[in-house]
Amino acid sequence: MVNGRPPYRVLIVEDHRVVAEGLAALLDEHPDLRVVGWVASVADAERPADAEPVDVIVADFWLPDGTGVDAVAVLRARWPEATVVFLSVDDSDEVMLAALEAGAAGYLVKSAGGVDVIAAVRRAAEGEIVVPARQLAALLSRRRERAERSRRLDSLTPREREILGLMAEGMDNREVAARLSVSYATVRSHVRHLLGKLGARSKLEAVVRAADWGLPRPGPYSSN
Repeated sequence: MVNGRPPYRVLIVEDHRVVAEGLAALLDEHPDLRVVGWVASVADAERPADAEPVDVIVADFWLPDGTGVDAVAVLRARWPEATVVFLSVDDSDEVMLAALEAGAAGYLVKSAGGVDVIAAVRRAAEGEIVVPARQLAALLSRRRERAERSRRLDSLTPREREILGLMAEGMDNREVAARLSVSYATVRSHVRHLLGKLGARSKLEAVVRAADWGLPRPGPYSSN
């Protein structure tokens, strides 16, 4: 008992035994925390267990047969009151958002210090959100920006993509018209439309934006 309260019970979801054992040793050093089990895969999480109720699940994101989100969904069906902290090497926005959208109280990268891990587990057990509001807002903002970029790129027609690719090769409108066997006026119209779709003020800006946003280079140019 710590201050009249039993230790928080922690379940580890981690496929690397050495990491799991190290994390368990770190947590068990603290009287208010007690590791009650270890799950190494989604399949392990699905197996019936006689383990006592869990207060906090500390999960890696990537597992051999799925993700920590999959394992956590199974475990929380068994212990719906358990809170979750992800601890992973993957610090990409997509993975962090997937974890948070799955109901995680926090997300730490494995480069975090032991003090930070302990603090995150305690705060999660006490019902706090470990991810700062500013960080979460930044993540959501970046996701909205990526969605808007994808929408703009997807709005380009195949012909506009062809012309953009030729522009990236340094061709002017007349050279593009000759390559595609279309009129100069047609090329100008396509360029005007693709600039508007990309929110660009010049052809150079359009080329740079498309490259920065990951637009694939078009295939062989058609002659019609």
